[in-house]
Amino acid sequence: MHVSTGTTAMGTATVDLRAIAHNLRVLTDGAGVGAIAVVKADGYGHGALPVARTLVEAGVTGLGVAHIGEALALREGGIDAPITAWLHAPDADFEAAIAGDVDIAVSSIRQLESVVAAAARRGEAATVTIKVDTGMNRSGIAADEWADFVAGYARAHADGAVRLRGVMAHLACGDEPDNPVNDEQAAGLRAAVADLAGVGIVPELVHLANTPAALTRPDLAFDAIRPGLGVYGLNPVPGAGTADLIPAMTLRSEVSLVKRVAAGGGVSYGHTFRAREDTTTAVIPVGYADGVPRVLSGKLRVRINGRDFPGVGRICMDQFVVDLGADGGGVGEGDEVTLFGTGEGGGPTAREWADAAGTIDYEIITGIGQRVARRYVGPDGDGS
Repeated sequence: MHVSTGTTAMGTATVDLRAIAHNLRVLTDGAGVGAIAVVKADGYGHGALPVARTLVEAGVTGLGVAHIGEALALREGGIDAPITAWLHAPDADFEAAIAGDVDIAVSSIRQLESVVAAAARRGEAATVTIKVDTGMNRSGIAADEWADFVAGYARAHADGAVRLRGVMAHLACGDEPDNPVNDEQAAGLRAAVADLAGVGIVPELVHLANTPAALTRPDLAFDAIRPGLGVYGLNPVPGAGTADLIPAMTLRSEVSLVKRVAAGGGVSYGHTFRAREDTTTAVIPVGYADGVPRVLSGKLRVRINGRDFPGVGRICMDQFVVDLGADGGGVGEGDEVTLFGTGEGGGPTAREWADAAGTIDYEIITGIGQRVARRYVGPDGDGS
């Protein structure tokens, strides 16, 4: 499979689908349960549909997305595995979700009422997951609404308007394995499940653990883990454990121009870099519109022909410049440039970018723009 934004794309994100399947096995083997793998935000920038197909073939328990529209796009692409969607605006199209057999995670009494009304209009029961706020204080049913919600859900259940797929919560401090908040939230989830059991309602699945918890707290796995970042081969707690995750995305471009810069010459906007001696530079035709953060100006490195070269001057919307040194580094126009990848041989990684930018690698990989072509290798991919 090959997905591209056009033949003139100046950058390519190669996604190794074999790594996706491998990472799923690492996560589920470590946790001892199946996974509801998160493919929201276009599969964290990797391509939701190709990733979803790979995960389904690898035996995933289900898929998770933020929005109903993301779930319906997967259905249109032929994905028939269970899909849970958990973030809804007040005008969310719950009828379409029911028609598409999407598991609707509800976070309030108001959402439940809207789902029940949609089910009545369609004349069929809605599949629902109950999202409980056990301390994140973001989405999820608030503690002061919980008793009323349970009563309302029990009525809807008795009326046949809903069927329960799962009960879920979201960890606030999963990337801090020893933080006591994790245990408090797990206890809150267990209490919520017990309250539902008290009125005769038992979920198929209870899930809490995100990637960091899946890697470091198997005691919080419940019936399924819910990994996102780890599926794509990145570890949000690199200091805890040595999980054999393989980064699935390698971002590449090519050298579009090589030129000499005389000693004292400034490079790019504002001349924040000036050559100390006569040097050679290369223009790389991707920029912050493509997901190369401007804050990395003067901080990133790229790999060309097995050698590392530093970025210099300000990163622009469509391009940036690297310093090849006085001898030109043996680099020519058209040579392949690796911006980040698996880190093999000490090469640059998305984590390196994130650390230099003062952010998280989630933001780096999801920020790779649509002008960058996606290419897939592995099962059903277009490469070897």
